[in-house]
Amino acid sequence: MDCAHGATYHIAPDVFRELGATVIEVGTSPNGTNINDGCGATSTKCISEAVVEHKADLGIALDGDGDRLMMVDHTGYVIDGDEVVYIIACNDLTLGSLQGGVVGTLMSNMGLELALEALNIPFARSNVGDRYVMELLREKGWQLGAENSGHIINLNHTSTGDGIIAALNVLTAIIQQGKTLFELRQGMTMLPQVLVNVRFTGNNDPINDQNVQSAVNKVNKILTGRGRVLLRKSGTEPLIRVMVEGPELEEVTTLANEIADVVKLVS
Repeated sequence: MDCAHGATYHIAPDVFRELGATVIEVGTSPNGTNINDGCGATSTKCISEAVVEHKADLGIALDGDGDRLMMVDHTGYVIDGDEVVYIIACNDLTLGSLQGGVVGTLMSNMGLELALEALNIPFARSNVGDRYVMELLREKGWQLGAENSGHIINLNHTSTGDGIIAALNVLTAIIQQGKTLFELRQGMTMLPQVLVNVRFTGNNDPINDQNVQSAVNKVNKILTGRGRVLLRKSGTEPLIRVMVEGPELEEVTTLANEIADVVKLVS
């Protein structure tokens, strides 16, 4: 368990020990300046290596303020928020406790959407940000939503994102389904997702430029039924984020760079 030298460093290991787990602690020595420093949910190499080194069943990584969760299966594979919410949704569906569908964001992997569709679980996308996930959940009357960055909201158990509770939801699924974390994630295939950032200047809006829209439409036609394109402005920097997602990494990399080149020309 990696607590990122943050808010959960004292309580989280004890929660899981009290429930019977053998806990190997990582990131539980805060000194006031090392929060999220090369550890936790925002830097998963540490927990991935620790799981393999100690031959652990799984790893739990929280971020500094404890509202994000990443997990690691016994092979060291990192399971992000999309796969976490898929596992929870599948278990709730099996138990008959899933209310409505699942909310993701514009950045949620298309693999999540396809996996939920195969189970006839409705899926909706909100803007990026857990506040927008929450808004759409309340609008639809659903209970379960997530960002791929690890914010998991399960209104059956809490009113906001909580990494400890989300981890407990996954462990509950492991116990109730009698499967390992590795096995539970097999129902969902993550599609390659390539993100290219393009800096722009002035007050122009490259996204609405006719040449950019033509490039996007061209790629959308190529990926029809297999992938998607998303262009959005950064909320903190003068950047256009070009995201392309599809079944083949080489293909989506090429297509993302093609759109990015057009954006650069008009930026």
